[in-house]
Amino acid sequence: MTSPTETPGTAPARPGAPAPTAGPTLEVTGLTTTFDRGGRQVLAVRGVDVSVGPGESLVLLGESGSGKSVTIRSILRLYGSSARHTGSVVLGEEDLMQLDPAAVRAVRGRTIAMVPQDPNGSLDPLRPVGRQLEQVLRLHGVVDDRRAARARALELLALVGIPSPARVAGSHPHELSGGMRQRVAIAIAVACDPVVLLADEPTTALDVTVQSQILDLFGDLQERLGTALLLVTHDVSVAADVADRVAVMYAGSIVEEGPAQQVLENPRHPYTQALLDAIPRPTSERGHLKAIPGSPPVAGTGFHGCSFADRCALAEESCRTQPPALLPVADGHRAACPVANPVVAA
Repeated sequence: MTSPTETPGTAPARPGAPAPTAGPTLEVTGLTTTFDRGGRQVLAVRGVDVSVGPGESLVLLGESGSGKSVTIRSILRLYGSSARHTGSVVLGEEDLMQLDPAAVRAVRGRTIAMVPQDPNGSLDPLRPVGRQLEQVLRLHGVVDDRRAARARALELLALVGIPSPARVAGSHPHELSGGMRQRVAIAIAVACDPVVLLADEPTTALDVTVQSQILDLFGDLQERLGTALLLVTHDVSVAADVADRVAVMYAGSIVEEGPAQQVLENPRHPYTQALLDAIPRPTSERGHLKAIPGSPPVAGTGFHGCSFADRCALAEESCRTQPPALLPVADGHRAACPVANPVVAA
């Protein structure tokens, strides 16, 4: 785990992860994303700072609508001219925000890739999945000819645990199960050996058994390839399974970030605590679940203070007027709540 003087992302916690390098593989600083909706400016991502290193897993955790998916899509600049970004996204030594669209397309899929939430929306229904893998390999110049692309495609399908790769390569997406389609999407994402893999709710539509297999697959690929993983989820159990570090998002910003065990076992922000309290447990009274009062703010809502103040039992008057800073509360652990952490904030 990192200390306040270390750079987050340089000390992979999982056994078997590659040795750390001099700095994070991906470092996002002050990222904001604004959409223009009929003349109204919608601020969807608000000054996000995250970093992830080789072989490390960082999980963005939060309710639906908190800005997690918009954040990773903004990192890849997938919104094009429909969004305005500020801040920096440094991959290795390049700031993706400073590259022209053609240069970003060359990096996207080659050095940094994404596993989509719904493989049905990313796979071409009219082409066999093997051909789609071959296209990615040839587009990025990984192989020289079609025969080599075909051989590499079969290797990739085997790498992600697909039995009978040749048969599956000749299948169309609709002929495969949901878990198999997700494995194909992962194979496409890792086809060019990216140094960073972004995963957007990759287990949402899968049953528990297949979900576990997919999460195990991510860990196996990281150990083999040394890939940095930035994974988005609203499921606390998924975060507990795969994360070295957890960053909790609410209303477009990070409200707590730190080593997974610290954040999930000793949360220091009221929203994180409320999120964990809402998990059903065997000891819960039958028919009673603890819910967070109120509703998340509408995307783009402006705040003078803390975005969670209207739903927070600890909120004071200052919470509604002064935006809280993300401050250290323990080694490598930060939280944006001066009320819950008064000594540190002072």
